[in-house]
Amino acid sequence: MPAKSKAQQMAAGAALSAKRGEKKKSELKGASRSMVDSMSEEELRRLAATKRKGKPEHASRS
Repeated sequence: MPAKSKAQQMAAGAALSAKRGEKKKSELKGASRSMVDSMSEEELRRLAATKRKGKPEHASRS
């Protein structure tokens, strides 16, 4: 599943780094903190690997 916005892609990258032990979970904020527990490393990798070109800064709420 690709990220829908740059913010979601960046949050997934931060969560992935914490899941791998490269960053402390206590350093995370917002969505990335909950992503660590609720998503697998593979799901986070897919979100973080999404290309940013053409993505909005934040996904619109509809």
